[in-house]
Parts: sequence; C-alpha cells; structure tokens
Amino acid sequence: MPRVGLIVNDGKDLAVETAITIQARLELAGHEVVRVSSAGGLVGFANPDQHLRTLGYNACVPEGFDASMALAIVLGGDGTVLSAARQTAPVQVPILAINTGHLGFLAEAYLADLDRALDQVLTEQWTIEERCSLVVSVMRGDQRRWEALSLNEMALHREPLTSMCHFEIAIGRHAPVDISADGVILSTPTGSTAYALSAGGPVITPECPVLQLAPIAPHSLASRALVFSDQEPVTIFPATPERLMMVVDGSAGCYVWPEDRVLIRRSDHPVKFVRLADHEFFQVLRNKLGWGLPHIAKPDRL
Repeated sequence: MPRVGLIVNDGKDLAVETAITIQARLELAGHEVVRVSSAGGLVGFANPDQHLRTLGYNACVPEGFDASMALAIVLGGDGTVLSAARQTAPVQVPILAINTGHLGFLAEAYLADLDRALDQVLTEQWTIEERCSLVVSVMRGDQRRWEALSLNEMALHREPLTSMCHFEIAIGRHAPVDISADGVILSTPTGSTAYALSAGGPVITPECPVLQLAPIAPHSLASRALVFSDQEPVTIFPATPERLMMVVDGSAGCYVWPEDRVLIRRSDHPVKFVRLADHEFFQVLRNKLGWGLPHIAKPDRL
C-alpha cells in the first residue's frame, strides 16, 4: 500500500487529536503513515547579524517524504498549509488540507466532513490541482545569502513600516522601473487574496499563469499593481541606504541590505493540492471574503 504523509500543527490540540484519529484509520486500512510537524516548513526569521541561509529550499523536505508518497494530509489553518507547501512541493507530494484553524481559505475539507474525506482518500476518489510557487533568493554578488519557497507572496519594506522606500525593479527583459512606496509585494495568483489584496491589488484566479507586483502605500498616482507573465524573473534592488525587512508568506524572512538584491522566479515545482470535488474559486471567494454577495437595501424607516 502507498505511504501517506501526515503534517500536523503540533501547537494546536485539535490538530493533534485529529491526527491520532486519521493515523489510526489509515493504518487500519494498511497504509504506512509518516507523521511530521509542520514546524519543519517554518523557515523563520534570520538573525540580523548572521542572516546567512545558504541551504536551498529543498532543506525543508522532511525525512521520509519523497515522490513515491501518495499524498500528505495537512492539519491546521492557512499558515500550516503554507508551511506544508515548503515541505512537499520540492518532492511533488500532493497535500490534502483539512482545516482545524480559523478562516481556512486554502482548506479542502473541514472536521465535519472528515469521515467522507478519508473515505475518498482510501478509495482514491480525488484529483490534483497545481498552484504556482516562487523561489525567493537574497543575493550578494554571486553568493546566495537566503532562500525559501513561497506559495503566497514576498513583501519587502522598511522596518518599522513607517516611511517611504525606493526600489529599482527589473522584470525579465523589460526596462527597470522605479517605485517609491512603503514597500512592495510580489505575489502569485494564490497570494492575490492575501497581503496583495489588502494593498489594493486585484484578485487573480489560480489558473492564470501570471504574477503580481503591488506597491504598499505608493507615493505616486502612477504606481499601481502590475500583472505580468510568470515566466519573467524579477529582481528587486533596494535603493534605500538603510536595511529593509523581507517577509515571505508571513512566516519567514531576513534583512536585506543596500548591497543585496532579491531575486524571485517561478519554481519548477508547483504546490499540488488534492481536490475531493470540483474547486469553484468564485464560491470560495463568496464564502470566505463575501465577494459577489447580492446587495440588499436597508428597509425604509417608518
């Protein structure tokens, strides 16, 4: 029988309790279960004085995870899914996200549907949807100083986020552009409903082969979100004398100094999501973010 991964947010009692139930059910059906903590995908924030992370993004893959694994079940909230993506994408293991958190925007199933979800897993009644991911690298000359995989976005800004920065940004073969803003966000379509949305960027449906550059509080009416081909690598040169803070998917990052540059490119390894039913993106937007709800006028006062 194929092996199944189990990635658990060990800091949440509900996730741990659910993991025990799932592991017992899978082992009873004859599957070998490889259980790991989602903490293995939390790259964290580098020490400001020693922020070298020369290991590539493959370093997040847990022991025992490889391409022969049928799938990995992820227990936690959206943050846990982002962490699990770093652990599974390099070896192309599909993930089934079962929400034990709050919003659950990236979840495929909920605890109320756990029995049905496991039945579908055991009978292989599922499909795979691929989502674009990014390789985010901090370079100094030819030296890679830091690197991580990103499913949502990379944000680069001053610390604290209180004053304007200058950025020179080169997108593929195009002429570099200058942006003055509190910061910039480079996001995937999956990340278009996260930080980029809060910064005024558009929602992008997941199947679009594009990336989005969104300035944070730009100091120009001409600086607005830009959508472009995901085949174009992006290089960001900080044109500010002070150090900047780079944050990836809200849970990883490092300082970026004036002599550094940030290189972002589409990863050759997409994040694979297990789908138990047709994934209707507009319905997710409606249920989670209230998009497209009908307007209901307030009744006239009597």
